[in-house]
Amino acid sequence: MIEGTNAAEIALSVEGDLGAGELAPGQLLPPIRQLAAELGVNPNTVAAAYRTLRERGVIETAGRRGSRVRDRPATTPREALGVEVPRGVADVSQGNPDPALLPSLPTALAAVLPRYGATAPLYGGPSLTEEFETLAREQLRRDGVPHGPLAVTSGASDAIERVLAAHLRPGDAVALEDPGWGSLLDLVPALGLRPVPVAVDDDGPLAGAVECALERGARALLVTTRAQNPTGAVLGADRAGELRALLAARPETLLIEDDHGHGIVAARPRLIAGATRHWALVRSTAKAYGPDLRLAVLTGDEVTLDRVRGRQLLGPGWVSHLLQATVCELWRGGAVDPAEVGAAYDRARTRLLDRLARQGVRAHGRSGMNVWVPVPEESAVVSRLLLAGWAVAPGARFRLSSPPAIRLTVSGLEDARIDALADAVADAVRPGPARRYG
Repeated sequence: MIEGTNAAEIALSVEGDLGAGELAPGQLLPPIRQLAAELGVNPNTVAAAYRTLRERGVIETAGRRGSRVRDRPATTPREALGVEVPRGVADVSQGNPDPALLPSLPTALAAVLPRYGATAPLYGGPSLTEEFETLAREQLRRDGVPHGPLAVTSGASDAIERVLAAHLRPGDAVALEDPGWGSLLDLVPALGLRPVPVAVDDDGPLAGAVECALERGARALLVTTRAQNPTGAVLGADRAGELRALLAARPETLLIEDDHGHGIVAARPRLIAGATRHWALVRSTAKAYGPDLRLAVLTGDEVTLDRVRGRQLLGPGWVSHLLQATVCELWRGGAVDPAEVGAAYDRARTRLLDRLARQGVRAHGRSGMNVWVPVPEESAVVSRLLLAGWAVAPGARFRLSSPPAIRLTVSGLEDARIDALADAVADAVRPGPARRYG
């Protein structure tokens, strides 16, 4: 039962009812005037409470259709849609990199610590080390990224959240790849923003779908350059040109490019950075150097980076110089060879795709460590594979409105295990007519 005499109390009461199970995901909330009358408060008070809940990602409003609890409140991330993995079942659902392809962080830290002890930063110092900025800029320059200010964030999600917050306000629409990165599909509504799905194929976001999303009012567009999660798509040269031309006609669109495939895909990325007035490109170190190395390089236009860095100074201040020095040590020492790492993922992924294709199962995975397999119905396929000894990721983690599918991660799988996985998937999937995934 919703209670309270002010906006904060009403919002807290709704969240408490949700946590206690008295409000269910998708449940319609009382109209503002009705609830105000029941509580004996001004309708503006209830409106303010609902606005707070929207900004927290708890509820959503659909005009005259009223406000309802989100199907997935911010407290229920998509990762919760996975299956519990019993003992003895092979887990190919997590999307983790192959540990055998990751460098030794203890070795890098051991090399850095003696130098770090004499120069440990204090309050008021620069947020970036000179060495980190030099090496990061050289990498960006080689890949043709437009010159811009630099920032360091605690991973890609942190960077994307900060860029969105720098330009957008609750209620604004954001064009997102569908299927796309599950954490991002959670983050956008949690910020009070409205996701607009954009279909993708093996070359990235479809230009027609992007145009449609922008016509529907999307103020921002997020694009993955390579190793797209979950489909493995790579932004092709022609597609990049189409998107660049499309965005040039809409220069006020906020463009964010996620290049988390840096370090695990050998081919240089096709970029559209700089096609709009406000843009950002983020490169996480998680896939190439390890998920626990919480660091990403962020660049973009002057206004965007100024806002991001200014807000960052008011919060965490800076990302640890020790982490920056560790990444520099890994970069300098060539701890990761993108050609070698990319080739290892390519071999495993291609073997799985080929084996599936020979058995009539259509799948996608042009780069990275994941393979996306369209299926008629997810839960049945996931259950059959679990019985066969394989835990896979249900596509619902990664979808807004695109058709059902499952995601398979090939990291660390030997040839025999890849063949066994393909055979199990073929047994679990009943091939249907070909269709575009997105």
